[in-house]
Order: sequence, then structure tokens, then C-alpha cells
Amino acid sequence: MFEDRNDAAVRLAAALAQWRGRNPLVLGIPRGAVPMAKIIAADLGGEVDVVLVRKLGAPGHAEYAIGAIDESGWSFLGEGARLTGASDAYIEREKAAQLALMRERRRAYTLHRTAHDPAGRIVIVVDDGLATGSTMIAALHALRQKSPQRLICAVPVAPPETADRVRTLCDELVCLETPADFHAVGQFYRHFPQVEDDEVIAALA
Repeated sequence: MFEDRNDAAVRLAAALAQWRGRNPLVLGIPRGAVPMAKIIAADLGGEVDVVLVRKLGAPGHAEYAIGAIDESGWSFLGEGARLTGASDAYIEREKAAQLALMRERRRAYTLHRTAHDPAGRIVIVVDDGLATGSTMIAALHALRQKSPQRLICAVPVAPPETADRVRTLCDELVCLETPADFHAVGQFYRHFPQVEDDEVIAALA
């Protein structure tokens, strides 16, 4: 059990101590993981930024991920996506909506600066937890195309099967807990409030 995202970030930073002083680029998946990424980057002596990806929600159940999409428009669908009733037309509408949201967030989050280039760098991708792993899969795919020196996924908690899936897509997975009895990320935090855009912008300032 983590007290809150700050507690989880401090514990992750300790687990990532080998990268301290090597100027890693720590990328948070908005919104919840961006303040976490700032804490980790400060501890390790690195830089913080965002990686923009969005889950593709199921029809009538937006929080249930049937896949994910990155800023470039690359997307994937999970094995059970069609079982949720997601038609081709629905999926295209959902992809367009999430791309539009990412464009808005990119303008808001990096309005007065350019995004950091991952090429040739130690890149640590942070989320506050994985359930299906869809957004992390999209994030790792997007970043792999940008030729980092080393691509690391760092999360406090994930179910074992998701951890195994994500591990194949990065050079290193740092996952503090892999409980078998997993229902939702929030169950492993005592305090798990929603993170708002102004908090993300402040973390990146």
C-alpha cells in the first residue's frame, strides 16, 4: 500500500538509484504520473517531461481500455476489444477524439518550450500503476522509435500478467509490487486524487 503518488515516486526513485547522476530523461504519462516524474527526476538529477498517449475506451465504459494511441496516430487494440462491441466506426471516432485531446495537451503542457529529445538518452517512463498496460505499451512503442540509449519502465504496481507483457517492450522494468489480487490501480493507494492539468503544467514548469 502506498500513501499517495508522492510516496510511490520516492520509492521508485530509490529503486532507480543506479541512474542517479546520469541525467536521465524521466517522462510521466499524464496526468497522474507527471508530478511523480518530477520527484524522480529531481532525485536522480535528470530532466522531466511528458509522453503523450491515450487509452481507447470501450463503448459505454470509457475507463476500460480496449487499446491505446500515441501522438503519431499509431494505435493498437487489445485481444478482447471487439468483445466490448467496439465497431470499426466507433474505434475511428475514439482514435480521432483522443488525438484531438493529445494535441490540446501538447499545446498546454509545452507551450513555452520544446519537448526534450529522447535520442541517445537514458529514458525512464513513469506511470502511477498499470492495469491492462495499454497506455504504457503505446508510450514504449512511441519512444522506441526515437532511439533512446536505454528505455526503462518504472511503475509502483501492476498485475503479474501485465508486468510480463510490458517487460518485453523495454530494456528494463522496475515494478515495486505485482499482486495477484489486482482490481484497479487505486486500490493500492490510501490517497489517490485525480491530478488536474494545472498540476501537470506546474510540474513541467
